Amino acid sequence: GRLVFVKICGITTEEDALVAVGMGADALGFNFVPGSVRQIAPRQARDIRRRLPPGVMAVGIFRNELPARVVEIANEVGLDAAQLHGNEGVEATNTVASQVSTTIKVFSAGDPALDRLDRYNVDVVMVDAPEPGSGRVFDWSILDGRERGLPLLLAGGLNPDNVASAIDTVRPWGVDVATGVEASPGRKDPLKVREFVAAAKEAGRRIAPPDGPPPSSESAPYDWRDE
Repeated sequence: GRLVFVKICGITTEEDALVAVGMGADALGFNFVPGSVRQIAPRQARDIRRRLPPGVMAVGIFRNELPARVVEIANEVGLDAAQLHGNEGVEATNTVASQVSTTIKVFSAGDPALDRLDRYNVDVVMVDAPEPGSGRVFDWSILDGRERGLPLLLAGGLNPDNVASAIDTVRPWGVDVATGVEASPGRKDPLKVREFVAAAKEAGRRIAPPDGPPPSSESAPYDWRDE
């Protein structure tokens, strides 16, 4: 069985980072968007990055940033991935993708650009609610879980109470949460983090049973490692 990949976004302190890792998060997101309540300075993020155990992915979040600056911060912090959360075009996105090991491109649900994903040389596609960061959910049934061949990271209003039904409906490769596990903006609630990760992993086990015959190809969740 393939467990769902869980990313805890908007980490601002080492304490929150280590709590999230301790609770089983696969990736942590550091927000470099100016003016965000979850913004972190590259130097702080670098210090936290150094304390993370191997195997935990450090992701930088950028919005309409100059590609050269994205790459510069990625190198300074030691990021494993860059997440482009604005309306970066194909050219800017692919410039980043050519210089960063993993690139995640974010689209709003229903964005027509999702029909042209083949033009983006990215590794993972994230689909967020039409008002990103609003903590609102959207109609998950419009997604096909594989999003035209790319691993899908689902975001938008997820929390410990709804993440299992989101995974059951969409069967994404991974899920992403920021607001849904916070005690206050920029500060994580350890209990919510633990509940979120546990609910996501449990739902992942349900859609990919570890034993018995493999599910039919129609219902099998996509695993990018198979390709």
